[in-house]
Amino acid sequence: MEGARQARAHVARLDLSAAQVAVLDGQAHTARALWNLLHEYCTFRQGRLATVKDCDTAIRQARREIDWMGQLPAQAAQAVLKTYWQAWANFFDPGHPAGRPTFKSRSRSRLAVDVPQARDLQVTRVNRRWGAVSLPKVGRVRFRWTRDLPGVTRGGPAGRITGARLVKDAFGWQIVFRTERQVPAPAAHPGPGVGVDRGVTVALALSDGTMREHGAWLRDGERQRLRRLENKSARQRAARPPRQPASRRLARTYDRIARLRATAKRRAVDWQHRTTTELARTYGVVVVEDLQITTMVRSATGTIDNPGRNVRQKAGLNRSIAGEAWGRTVTLLEYKIRDRGGLVVKVPARWTSQTCHRCGHRDPAARDGIRYACVNPGCGWAGHADTNAAINIRNAAGTVVSGRGDLGAARSAKRQPPRAA
Repeated sequence: MEGARQARAHVARLDLSAAQVAVLDGQAHTARALWNLLHEYCTFRQGRLATVKDCDTAIRQARREIDWMGQLPAQAAQAVLKTYWQAWANFFDPGHPAGRPTFKSRSRSRLAVDVPQARDLQVTRVNRRWGAVSLPKVGRVRFRWTRDLPGVTRGGPAGRITGARLVKDAFGWQIVFRTERQVPAPAAHPGPGVGVDRGVTVALALSDGTMREHGAWLRDGERQRLRRLENKSARQRAARPPRQPASRRLARTYDRIARLRATAKRRAVDWQHRTTTELARTYGVVVVEDLQITTMVRSATGTIDNPGRNVRQKAGLNRSIAGEAWGRTVTLLEYKIRDRGGLVVKVPARWTSQTCHRCGHRDPAARDGIRYACVNPGCGWAGHADTNAAINIRNAAGTVVSGRGDLGAARSAKRQPPRAA
């Protein structure tokens, strides 16, 4: 059976000293400044457009003439250039949703440094809990060992580490290993097909009548603490003189808010990973709506001449949709099902929540909150609205928009006629 190359990422927490944190912070800020210099050099250049060679020459000259540019390793600087040009390629690609590259703000951009050469890492396992890695201009650093890395431990998974990326979040610095393995092509998934409706009241409703739900990402005490910190930051901002940088007290408040929000995100991602893994193991074909999430969460404020209506209610709905991270759920589901020989199919989202799956009658008045009651006198079906939508999504597999996974399964899904429950 012919194999395939499988690229994956593994995140591990770094154990750094205060001096090492300062070094990595300096490298990340230098990488951000280099991005901004490249953007200025390319967009404000007079005459012909700059080429990759022009940018590379400019970077080498800057590293010789500007002292602080030397904080960033040479390979990491080349990675910034490569990422910048890839951003332009994504922008000019008609099928890619990326926008035009812009300058990176110090306060809003994420601190990150690339280590593109795997030979520089020299990854070893120290003991059961810790591994060690070499970082350029930082030295030998320990990281939390939670999973065997390809090509590192004897008897571990076959493969290799192709590089890494250092990323800082509210909990500190982490290392993201890029790994590559040669795996056999998966056999066709024997599981049944299912439609999945993504919602706010119910996170995931399946066409077989089951649901996947979760509680609040933060506990009651954590939510109250977050509310107090947000009120405190508002008072501190009001007391700050205009056009003055944030005080250390305000910065500490921001850090505490960021840590609570990062805690909520970690719990959300953990639930999504566990839930999508369970779905990928159980079902061979998962049908979801092809949602335009960016359009759905647009503000309803409107303009001065044409102000919006129910702005506060729409803002609350937008926050709920963003908190569910529907796009990330499908992204996780796609690669997990593909690894198991299954398929994720996207179908048009129109009318799925207003149509009765049994008789096909469509009426917006049939849905009242989470309850759906068909108004067709000859049908009269009643049940959970999200389950009804999930069945309609499963039945719409014959009008597939796109499929991720086995191409043969995608073609058979396109030929599949709509089915009644």
